Amino acid sequence: MGDYDENTAFLGQTGPYFWTTFFLLNTVFVSTGFNGLYIVFVGAAPKHHCLIPDVNLTEQWRNAIVPFMVVDGEEVRSQCSRYRLDVVRNLSAEGFIPGKDVNLTNLEQERCLDGWNYSKEIYQSNIVTEWDLVCDNQWKVPFASSTLFVGYLVGSLISGQLSDRFGRKKVVFISLGAQCVSVLLQSFSHSWRMFCVMFLFVGASQISIYISAFVLGTELLSKTMRVLFTTLGAFLFYCIGYMTLPWIAYAIRDWRTLLAVLSTTAVVYIPLWWFIPESPRWLITQGRVEEAEAIIRDAARKNKVEQQAMPPSKKFTMLDVLKSKNIRCITLMCLILWMAINIGYFGLSLNTSNLSGNPFMNCFLSAITEVPAYIVSTWLLKKCPRRVLLSSFLVIGGGVLLLIQFIPRTLQYVAVALEMTGKFGFTMAFSIVYIYTAEIYPTVLRNIGMGLCSSAARIGSITAPYVIYLGTYNKVLPYVVMGSLTIASSVVNVFLPESLNKALPETVEQMQEFYSMNLLMCCYAPGLWFSVIVYEGSQISN
Repeated sequence: MGDYDENTAFLGQTGPYFWTTFFLLNTVFVSTGFNGLYIVFVGAAPKHHCLIPDVNLTEQWRNAIVPFMVVDGEEVRSQCSRYRLDVVRNLSAEGFIPGKDVNLTNLEQERCLDGWNYSKEIYQSNIVTEWDLVCDNQWKVPFASSTLFVGYLVGSLISGQLSDRFGRKKVVFISLGAQCVSVLLQSFSHSWRMFCVMFLFVGASQISIYISAFVLGTELLSKTMRVLFTTLGAFLFYCIGYMTLPWIAYAIRDWRTLLAVLSTTAVVYIPLWWFIPESPRWLITQGRVEEAEAIIRDAARKNKVEQQAMPPSKKFTMLDVLKSKNIRCITLMCLILWMAINIGYFGLSLNTSNLSGNPFMNCFLSAITEVPAYIVSTWLLKKCPRRVLLSSFLVIGGGVLLLIQFIPRTLQYVAVALEMTGKFGFTMAFSIVYIYTAEIYPTVLRNIGMGLCSSAARIGSITAPYVIYLGTYNKVLPYVVMGSLTIASSVVNVFLPESLNKALPETVEQMQEFYSMNLLMCCYAPGLWFSVIVYEGSQISN
């Protein structure tokens, strides 16, 4: 292929073509923010207790039939048990007064045999209230969350292959349509099983949108615009959708209506098919040089410059990632990083409904915390080595989470503030690892490499709901697990090749040429990692 950036340098670094493509592609990411985390509201468990059927009970016994228990120092009604109804009915009929004539602690308890009574203070209905996903069925909520991330895993594996075969643009728009249909069908789910199956398709289509659009933007835009797109652009527009979600959920408290409304947002993307071009880099790898030149010619016309010819190239597959020992080494480290970052990022995102305070405001705060992270990362990525940045924010995110366990229960606002600081660190790491990975892999393997890394990330995100579920046993356990994994992964990052101020590699040979020294250190001299940090620290100071 040669050096694509050099061959298209005549287009300039900015201009109408690049800015138009930049904004049109970024709007696609808004839909991923809408549909990524609605399970926070759809799967939230409102306050509940055993439903008491309409039987002959005095008002005193009706109020006393649900026992009280102490949770985190606060006396609350039991959510999963009640005093035996037949016993209470007899005591009520005989005129006994609870707590005065009868010692309630001696009464036998039973499960909520008649179902539950749910508070409608926050949610009118969701999957928890509709299918009674509480108590013995509580595990079904994190399982439903995990099916979304299993879909992410499937989509990550499939989308890379499909976009390398059929094109980035086609996969983006087919995935948008698939996401729309999946969310709409999910709103008509008649059972928890159907909800989970449709959630898998939602996840597969959503991650296909994200990866394919991300790679498409990386390959379409100039070197200057690429950094802006892969940090402030893609992630900020995702965050716009994420920040809007809690307000839509606040206005629509019924889960079926909420999902139906979210599904219709994909319709606005139909006209973009005629304005977003295919990746010329991909077209060249497929031998479709004339089509690539037509796109370059259009870009030259819009930027008012003269066009030059483009050379052809060969096709590559996923096996090419495994052929080279150096690329295998890089890929393994990237997989570990993506997995750890996703456990922390999605773990904190899914945990917002469990924090003290209003769940809609907590979700909004969690989303808005990402905005300064994306802005700061955009500025830092222009000046600082990727390895130092990524390791630093992994340590910050993980370290803050480890501190939460030492915060007294009386200082809940401090714990929330620390959690948002952790979210800031994970968001920074999330945005950095995306562009870092895209810069490491050459054009011929970029979409495949991103797909593999995203697949590993889905293993992390599939695990995230269960990490949060550990909080039912001990509230600090999720933070200890997420913090420890993140800090451990920061060490792995040190041995990845640096990509700052290097041209985006086009071929496997260019990738190996650029990073041979780093890879030798990665594979054969891991004891030198401290020297790398010292060296890159001097680069920042210079």
